[in-house]
Amino acid sequence: MFSIRKAVYEDAEDIAEIHVSSWKSTYTELLDEKDISNITYENRKTLWETILRMQKKEQCTFVIYKNDNHKIVGFVSGGPERTKRFEYDTEIYTIYLLDEFQKMGLGARLLKVFAEEMMELGYKSILVWVLKQNPSSRFYERYHASPVGEEEITLGEGTYKETAYGWENINGLLRLLK
Repeated sequence: MFSIRKAVYEDAEDIAEIHVSSWKSTYTELLDEKDISNITYENRKTLWETILRMQKKEQCTFVIYKNDNHKIVGFVSGGPERTKRFEYDTEIYTIYLLDEFQKMGLGARLLKVFAEEMMELGYKSILVWVLKQNPSSRFYERYHASPVGEEEITLGEGTYKETAYGWENINGLLRLLK
């Protein structure tokens, strides 16, 4: 069994490990090796310590963990939509699960708790950016996210295409996640 809770500062190390591990396993085929190697445990740990120490009220990070040993196996984080290019008011900034815990419904549970939190904060819609060739885009499509735009981003020295997926109505998404 698994449970979800809000992340605390002490979770930064575990979140950083999951972030780096999932990043490398997900993007090995999609990014140039030198761009993948730019993501290190040390810089992710510092990033997550900063995020969790300074997280604002309108942002959230949740972790999902095993009940038997409290091992964190995934996380989701987000808050207000950052680009202001689309008619969406919140954004999933990151959502990752360790490989061995994927395809077990845990991603849907993280998506649901994030959507519930954003709705409770008064938000109406959600946006998420996905690298164009990322097979994880099917996860969002399964829950009826619509592609709403594309842009090029720079990661390390490489330039890559991302697709923005959106849910115009958080209530509709939550109905699908019941």
